[in-house]
This record gives sequence, C-alpha cells and structure tokens, in this order.
Amino acid sequence: MTSALFDSHIPNLPLIHRGKVRDIYGVDDKHLLIVTTDRLSAFDVILPTPIPGKGEVLTQTALFWFKRFEKLIPNHLATDLTLEDVIPDALLRAELAPRTMLVKKLKALPIEAIARGYLIGSGWKDYQATGKVCGIPLPAGLRLADKLPEPIYTPSSKAAVGEHDENIDFEATVRLVGPKLAEQVRDMTLRIYKEAADYALQRGIIIADTKFEFGVDEHGTLHLIDEVLTPDSSRFWPLDTYAPGKSPESFDKQFVRDWLETLDWDKTPPGPELPAEIVERTASKYREALQRLTA
Repeated sequence: MTSALFDSHIPNLPLIHRGKVRDIYGVDDKHLLIVTTDRLSAFDVILPTPIPGKGEVLTQTALFWFKRFEKLIPNHLATDLTLEDVIPDALLRAELAPRTMLVKKLKALPIEAIARGYLIGSGWKDYQATGKVCGIPLPAGLRLADKLPEPIYTPSSKAAVGEHDENIDFEATVRLVGPKLAEQVRDMTLRIYKEAADYALQRGIIIADTKFEFGVDEHGTLHLIDEVLTPDSSRFWPLDTYAPGKSPESFDKQFVRDWLETLDWDKTPPGPELPAEIVERTASKYREALQRLTA
C-alpha cells in the first residue's frame, strides 16, 4: 500500500481549518486550497487510523462529478489560478496534486443537503420507531435497504468537529437560508441524486443516499461545493449482491461503520484504531468505486 497522509503541511500557506477529512488553506481573498487527507471520520469522530490513498480517491471522484454536472449548476473549482501558482515547491506540489482542489471562496450554507433513495442507517432506525424518515411518512412493511418509492430530501444541520449533525425539517432550512435558497437546494439535491444514481446503476453501483453541500457567491448564485458523490459522502452498494432485508455490502465507509458497531465503543473520541485487514479492505473498496464510476 502507498503511505497515508494524516495531516498536510504547506509551509507558504496559512492553515485556516483542519476538518474531519479536509485541510483548508488560505490563498488570497478570493481563493482557498483544499487538501483531502486520508483521515477517516465515522459517527462524526476522526479515527486515529488513516486509509492510504483515500484522499486521492475522494478528490478524483468529486472532480469527476463536478465536471459531469457543471452545466446544471456552477461549482467551486477555480479557473483563474493553477496549483503551480500556489505551491511553488515542485516535490510538494506533485505529492499533493492528486488530492488537492483549488477553489473559489464562497459563503457556505449552514445545512447538509441529504438525499435518500433507500432505507438504511439512521433512516431505517427512524422508520422502525415512527413509520417515517425525518418526519416524512413512508409505506408500511418496508424492509432494511428497501428502495424508497421516490427519493426523499432530509436535510441536517452542520456540526462542529466532534459533534453530531442533527436532522432538521425543510421549514428549518427556510428559516436558515430563506425560502428561495431552501427550495433551490432541495430541488437541486434531488435532481443531482436521481441523475447520478441512474448513471451509477449502469456501472453496477447503487447510490443509496448522499450528502451535498452548497454555497453562494457575491451575487447569491448557488454553487455545488466541498465533495460530491464520493464514498465518504454517500453509501455505495454493489448491484450484483444487493438484496433487501439485510445490510448490503458497500464500497464506502459503511464497511468501517459496520465493524465499529461490533465494538464496545460509545462513539465518542478517541476512536479505536483500525486493524490492518480493515484498512486494506476499505482502501480497496474506495479504489474500486472510483474505477467503476470513471472507467
């Protein structure tokens, strides 16, 4: 396996924020540089064991989707600067390039835009308890991992590092960003999800659910930002082994989540170390997802 990058260091740029997975550097008053590390976050806790190559897979997957949807919605990728302009050290630039995005500085919206097409995770637990997912009524008798009659939009609040995101209803997003932006985000989330899910299905991948982030520029124009339809922001399942009624195999960090659920861990920091076998199998799953989607 390749060596893993847990923390990035760029001497000539100020580190603005070290998130769960991404390190964000200031470039100038209009641009940021985002390095996607190999850190893994599960249950909103950064685990101490990185997944080698994961940051490159996430970045290349996101770039693929940004390109695919660029005519539908603007994205945050910068077009007036190059990485060579920003990182003069050729060796450092070569090391970071596959996992780095140079982006426009936008105002991020304070919501996670989540689309769900299948009944899994917290949605399944919610449905078992209430017959609903995030307050949205669903037909009776659905099984674990069943496909929903139609994809649903279930936004959540953004949590600080170490804290948990909280599900909110659509009206809460209206209060946060106003009715026009709230409707734009909801409609765009569902449209991108449906188109991406159809595309991925042709390549043997079910996108069970996914999370988007959006921002606006100085004119209030909505942009797609952060990561898009990656194995970290989505649940990817192999179509050939999918069967409702059981937890599906996955190409994403659900594999790690399932392993963590077998432990006596209360889902608070510090997270447990991952064994080598889990690390290797997870890295392989991430790579396979990218290869299937972009081949």
